[in-house]
Amino acid sequence: MDFLTTLSNIQLSDGKTLGQYLSVDFFVAAIGNFVIAAVILILGFFIAGILRRRIVKVAEKSERVDKTLGRFMANVVRYSVLALTFIFVLQTFGVQTTSLVALLGAAGLAIGLALQGVLSGVASGFMLVLFRPIKVGDFIEVNGYMGTVMDISIFTTELATVSNTQVIIPNTSVWSNTITNYSIYDLRRAEWVFGVSYGTDLAKAEEIIRTTLMSDPRSLEKPEPFLQVNNLGDFSVDFLARVWVSSADYWQYQADMKRKIKEALDAGGIEIPFPTRTVLNVNETED
Repeated sequence: MDFLTTLSNIQLSDGKTLGQYLSVDFFVAAIGNFVIAAVILILGFFIAGILRRRIVKVAEKSERVDKTLGRFMANVVRYSVLALTFIFVLQTFGVQTTSLVALLGAAGLAIGLALQGVLSGVASGFMLVLFRPIKVGDFIEVNGYMGTVMDISIFTTELATVSNTQVIIPNTSVWSNTITNYSIYDLRRAEWVFGVSYGTDLAKAEEIIRTTLMSDPRSLEKPEPFLQVNNLGDFSVDFLARVWVSSADYWQYQADMKRKIKEALDAGGIEIPFPTRTVLNVNETED
């Protein structure tokens, strides 16, 4: 008892004794604050979880919202709610949060300046998933690389090249460079140049090329195909051919038609010239 009496009589800086604080009212108020803080924490985590799941669910169901963007926004909302919950809990115990918020703001600014490269990548990733110039499954060319988009994360974009190798490009490089998207439209126009010799019957050659091209079921009548002589080269008369085709068939179609046209011209007796060089061997004498 003597120890407790001595402890309760300790003078504090405000002139009051420790015993005045360690009263029944003090413990009741403290327990009440703990209960309120616990309720606020539980509600904060509960609301943050509900909001996150709801945003993710809406993003997955909506065709207009990218899933990556949905998850990103869900996490932003969740951590924002938890930050507010933490501030409310501190206020429950009488902590002045104004200075704390200012301190956090200054710390956030310092961290932002130190990690501006990382934050730039996050911003670029956010812009990619918000404006959707590309999406998963598109075949694109960007920053010198060509491949199928496999994933768009907050920091990087993953491509699978035509040889099935993984290429990971920082989102800052994707967003700041020109993007060629080969999958954005349903139709593409295939283009070839076929050369024939100068002695060729051009009308016959044109008919062979046109018939071969349009006999393929992948060739589209509309938009109208184009086939004309467009160049008189050093060794050949060149036909320019353009035919519309489904984007899904483009690459194989373009390769197949080169072979079919070559075989059709050979079968029709049309000569396909190639550059030649004549070498004259002159024997010099002392004459």
